[in-house]
Amino acid sequence: MRDRPSGEGRGCRPSLFPFRGGRIGKGYVAHVPGAPALEVEHVYVRFDGRPALEDVNFSLEGGERLAVVGPNGAGKSTLLKVIAGVLSPSSGEVRIHGHDPCGHICIAYLPQRSEIDWRFPVTVFDVVMMGRVGRLGLLRRPGPRDRALVREALEAVGLSDLSGRQIGELSGGQQQRMFIARAIAQEAELVLLDEPLAGLDVTAQGAILKLLDLLKERKVTLLLSLHDLDIAAEHFPKVLLLNRRVIGLGAPAEVFTPARLVEAFGGRLRRLPAAGGGVVLSDPCRTQEEKDAGAR
Repeated sequence: MRDRPSGEGRGCRPSLFPFRGGRIGKGYVAHVPGAPALEVEHVYVRFDGRPALEDVNFSLEGGERLAVVGPNGAGKSTLLKVIAGVLSPSSGEVRIHGHDPCGHICIAYLPQRSEIDWRFPVTVFDVVMMGRVGRLGLLRRPGPRDRALVREALEAVGLSDLSGRQIGELSGGQQQRMFIARAIAQEAELVLLDEPLAGLDVTAQGAILKLLDLLKERKVTLLLSLHDLDIAAEHFPKVLLLNRRVIGLGAPAEVFTPARLVEAFGGRLRRLPAAGGGVVLSDPCRTQEEKDAGAR
């Protein structure tokens, strides 16, 4: 792939409540048999000449779960947008089941909640139904099967009683559950979540993590960004430590070493003594919202 300015060329046009897929209805691309669910090869992203991602390489097989961890400004959101196809890399290539991200209806991309206009007059049921758009086409009305899939998805995430509520009336945890329901109704095979636990209290975080286990049971390939090292280590068998480039990739115990964490977080981490002579690395630069949520 030739080098080009980020955001130009192949980027798929994102929608308001981001259904991912560059083609609508029957025009979507087929998967290449035997191809990895996700391949990221030598991806670079530059904004106004400044690097946001540098030579990022990794792949995921179908059903794998990966947590992307790094400090603010590490490029986590940029990476997810490139994989989703809503942002073009400056150079490098992303393939979903053997093809460019555009044209796939199997990708569900859930951005940070701050990127959504929660004042938009739409109900929870409507948003979850948006997951069916890629299979329906823009001009076809939902049929009985589509409505049944939406109801089943809402029941799976515990939002059946709130299906008629305006999205701006939901709590943060309910909003995230709604988007997971949309991914389920979409029958997504690759789910990308950008900081889905940010700003949530411990109870709401636990509910989201249980729903991610539901996606695991459905053999969905999952990639999400996190700040919390403990949650990544406890709930994900594979992590990617990122700060513009890949610092480490593999099992948490292998990646979250003091040397790699200091390399990734730099002066944002401070060393604290731990029992048994180990080292606990604390991030003093968490936002106040994250600190308050963790205390609740």
